[in-house]
Amino acid sequence: MVIDCLAMVQLAPSPQEQAQFSATLTPHRSLGPRGFIVLMGFISLISFAAGFAFLIIGAWPVLGIFAANVLLIYVAFRLNYRSGRLYETVDLTEDKLKVLRVYPSGKSQSWNFNPYWVRLEIIDQPGKRKVLTLSSHGSRLAIGSFLTDDEIDEFAEVLGGALQQSRGGRRTPG
Repeated sequence: MVIDCLAMVQLAPSPQEQAQFSATLTPHRSLGPRGFIVLMGFISLISFAAGFAFLIIGAWPVLGIFAANVLLIYVAFRLNYRSGRLYETVDLTEDKLKVLRVYPSGKSQSWNFNPYWVRLEIIDQPGKRKVLTLSSHGSRLAIGSFLTDDEIDEFAEVLGGALQQSRGGRRTPG
């Protein structure tokens, strides 16, 4: 996960739209592109060697099974990397808290909240991951669903501090 928190971000903003807080949330991927190539090369080499050994002793169908395994592992990793293209941006200005979610397909959704009235809440469900929500006037939005519990706590603390600061240090009722 990457939390990119920047203060006073935007190119030549108007005074009313100057960002007080900006964050980009992305899913964590522990294996980079180079590591993926090395891993797939290793898996392919081992599978080819084992498949070739079976081919030599006359069990030629096993070579096809090894090849299918390599293909399935490759497809699984590619699908995992595709889902990693999901990201969310959270931008706080003086008069609006905007959340933009961009899906792997490129489709995006946007939500706007009044920063004075929005409530930040962490829902702790036993046996499940925590859920970070923004709620205001009857609507609720879960954000950062791909974050770990510790990352949710960390981000909630940072965003909560930014919201409190934008309210002049006042907490919202409720």
